[in-house]
Amino acid sequence: MILVTGATGTIGVELIKELSRRGVFVRALVRDRMRSRRVSLPGVELVDGDFDLPETFPAALEGVDEPFLLVPSSSRAEVQQLQFIDAAKRNGVKHIVKLSQLGAALNSPGRFQRCHAVVEDYIRESGFAYTFLRPNLFMQRLLDSRSGISSQGVFYAAAGTAKISAIDARDIAAAAAQVLTEYGHEGETYELTGPEALSYTQMADILSQATGMLIRCVDLPLDAFQHSLLDRGVPKWQANGLVEESAIYRCGGAADVTNAVFNVTGSASRTFSDFAFDYSAVFYPRAVPVT
Repeated sequence: MILVTGATGTIGVELIKELSRRGVFVRALVRDRMRSRRVSLPGVELVDGDFDLPETFPAALEGVDEPFLLVPSSSRAEVQQLQFIDAAKRNGVKHIVKLSQLGAALNSPGRFQRCHAVVEDYIRESGFAYTFLRPNLFMQRLLDSRSGISSQGVFYAAAGTAKISAIDARDIAAAAAQVLTEYGHEGETYELTGPEALSYTQMADILSQATGMLIRCVDLPLDAFQHSLLDRGVPKWQANGLVEESAIYRCGGAADVTNAVFNVTGSASRTFSDFAFDYSAVFYPRAVPVT
């Protein structure tokens, strides 16, 4: 039995869709039933659970051999995952597939990466078979800026001219589905990237072609970027983490390209152009791609 946590998020939804398409029976951990409609698919069992309520873990983990561990980023993400891992051990889980992050390391300047490294180490020390998926920036992160893009043709970033090998969340889900459904991935760490490294300005140019409207990326200094996040209501811990992440980008820390998606799935990862054209109507409902 496979349990998918983070089931109603970007990657969780794509993973459950992929597993359902393959005819794999899967259990989806959901906190809000109102958000579970997109994962109410054939072969999917919904189970109520909340990472802030560890007492909900045993029922979710009953009969589970492999959980896919994905916890939304927050100041509590580390302790939430450690509590889940403890519960998984008590319930006889054999193999944990954890969604981590590219650059996860205890000495990273980024809090997100340090958090993931702590959890990775805890999984190893707990004696589980494990597979760690370390994706780069999700292309779908740009969907958070779709309001400004559709109304003003602008989105904001703080990476300077640095290039980032962003990856489509659908490719992360495909890699996760493969790891969860076949043997041979135990003990492996896969660094997942897209097939190319692009600057945000280059991404804006590709989005312009896909939508038929002029789209610009406005680059902000790191302090201005932090203020903009806080003004939008992003919690301070999260905002500081995003600033640290952008500083890593600025130094070229997310530019490497790997073949891990192909090695795991047998299919090439999607280009940013693929993503932009597939989501063009989301960014701009009247999109008319430039050919």
